[in-house]
Amino acid sequence: MNIITILDLNWQNRPRSIACALLRSEDSVALIDPGPSYSVATLCKQLALQGVQISDVNAILLTHIHLDHAGATGTLLRENPQIQVYVHEKGVAHMVAPEKLLNSASRLYGDSMQQLFGEFLPVPEANLHSLEGGEELRVGGRRLRVAYTPGHASHHVSYFDPEEGTAFVGDTAGICVEGSRFILPATPPPDISLELWDVSLDIIANFQARRLFLTHFAFSDHPAEHLANYRACLHQWSERTARILSSGLDEEKCIERFSKEVTAEARSYVSPDELDHYAFNGALHLSWMGLARYHRKRAASAPASAPR
Repeated sequence: MNIITILDLNWQNRPRSIACALLRSEDSVALIDPGPSYSVATLCKQLALQGVQISDVNAILLTHIHLDHAGATGTLLRENPQIQVYVHEKGVAHMVAPEKLLNSASRLYGDSMQQLFGEFLPVPEANLHSLEGGEELRVGGRRLRVAYTPGHASHHVSYFDPEEGTAFVGDTAGICVEGSRFILPATPPPDISLELWDVSLDIIANFQARRLFLTHFAFSDHPAEHLANYRACLHQWSERTARILSSGLDEEKCIERFSKEVTAEARSYVSPDELDHYAFNGALHLSWMGLARYHRKRAASAPASAPR
């Protein structure tokens, strides 16, 4: 019997922030996005409540290699060196030698990175399985289809369980806490591409899934509506960013205006406490940075207009 269980990692003592998916079948235990090593103790406690130990885990499937999704992987392999790890081919080298990834993340999180995420231990190359998208994985008695779904990150994949009708979409479908009608885009630097993201949303829609599993947080039970709303919101945020960039404000003022507009819009959907929770999960200043970088790169690569 195949079972999917939500494990709440209680990241930074905040429930409903990071969800790890526990996939069990008769002869296999797999985790999708085990979270940061900061939350390993909580993960172990959550597994124990399900009658599972780290020694029982056969596979870890990563949607992408950002610290809040993949950071615990090396730590878990230290406890169980038999775990097999599946990750997009663009993430393999960073899992083996994470220094470049950590240096990049430290530019965003500064001195708080260790406190937020904990260690990021390397994963032995022999344990890694490189994915391109288009594969079909057998995880115990479960069949999972793999799709390459960039936009949020160049190393992002999604997994679809056709028997259960569940698509595990990482951050490609945004932040939505337990099926709330409010969806927050997650657009941190450096890989944001709306063109690629639109294609990825089409791919996920074509799964015709019964539900989506979002790392932030849990199930969304109306995939078609969710994806349509998210696409509209993502483009709205992009247009907002382009407009603010054109205002001539300095970076600090741009972030301030962006956050103020997003917050004002969100108030019609969620309570102040819930809005604070979304803002914590979504890090609005990082979303501004990712979208601003996207627009600046587009402007820099646009052909110069012909002289009159």
